[in-house]
Amino acid sequence: MSTHPAAPELACDIFCAVIDNFGDIGVCWRLARQLRAEHGWRVRLLVDDLKVFHALCPEIDATLARQEAMGVVIEHWREPAHAGDTLELADVVIEAFACELPHAYIAAMARRDPQPVWINLEYLSGEDWVADFHMRPSPHPRYPLDKSFFFPGLGAGTGGVLKERDLDARRERFDAASWWRERVGVERPDDGQTVVSLFAYENPAVDALLRQWRDGDAPVVLLVPEGRISGALARFFGSPTFAAGMSARVGALQAHALGFVEQPRFDELLWAADINFVRGEDSFVRAQWARKPFVWHIYPQADDAHVPKLNAALAHYTRELSPSAREAITRFWHAWNGAGVPDWADFWRHRTALQARAARWAEELASIGDLAGNLAAHVAARIARR
Repeated sequence: MSTHPAAPELACDIFCAVIDNFGDIGVCWRLARQLRAEHGWRVRLLVDDLKVFHALCPEIDATLARQEAMGVVIEHWREPAHAGDTLELADVVIEAFACELPHAYIAAMARRDPQPVWINLEYLSGEDWVADFHMRPSPHPRYPLDKSFFFPGLGAGTGGVLKERDLDARRERFDAASWWRERVGVERPDDGQTVVSLFAYENPAVDALLRQWRDGDAPVVLLVPEGRISGALARFFGSPTFAAGMSARVGALQAHALGFVEQPRFDELLWAADINFVRGEDSFVRAQWARKPFVWHIYPQADDAHVPKLNAALAHYTRELSPSAREAITRFWHAWNGAGVPDWADFWRHRTALQARAARWAEELASIGDLAGNLAAHVAARIARR
């Protein structure tokens, strides 16, 4: 029997400002749940937009200032200066995506003994420079406080990405036939049809791709969660809307509109398809764990600042592919992100190689550890150095 005392239960505050869509809160919510469930931390998630949070997690009541969901305390962070109705300081403070902590909270952190472990959780990037800055300390200009920059990444020396311990087991138990009957209301398509899930921002390239699927020789079954791409589908099919429960067929293309997919069940959509079109950060990460070919619609930034991030992800993902497959996926991803017209036939003729690469890539990504586990280890190391 071990004589070592049990590790103390750490309290953690995660501050999240919802900037656009569901990306920031999606990552923070996954991280909060995992730190609670797998590492035993007491987690409080302070969020400035509970209406968006409710769409992601229906359990959240957008009218409540404080509540609990899945073991995590949720508090409405009403304005940048607001630090909670009662100033509570945690052992670990995570400032998600440079959202800027309340001044009163920072001042209280400086007075606390011992001071909290302060972490600035950055956005995911596959760029090489990330490893150089990962876990680098940054002193506060006014208070005797240091915060660590914690970078999710796709390569060694970074924080990795979020992955729950039971994710692979859940994927292996997934019953695709039952999912199709429950979520789509039809039987699962046979192997002669390609199932595509489409989750994207508004995209000028979608019309060309829909035409190629319509006019192609091989049947395509499209799954479209309600969202920002739904209007384009409605126009293509000549319908006023393309809302949950609707279906349409033209040529070789059949499409089914799904309701907004709540976060805990998003993985099932990816497992049910043969290839997944995903957007932003959270669904991009989940697509990699699904072990299926995928296409990433990266969040567009001014002056094409997103393009180096797109190219960095491609460099990691395609490095083991043949030159022709690497060129095809690179052309297709760039076209889907606004540079050219997507060529589905050229891309999908590499299906077998893309399927094999997707499985190998998931193993490579897992080898650097998951983000929550790496973050917990970093916190433990900082506490031990006090």
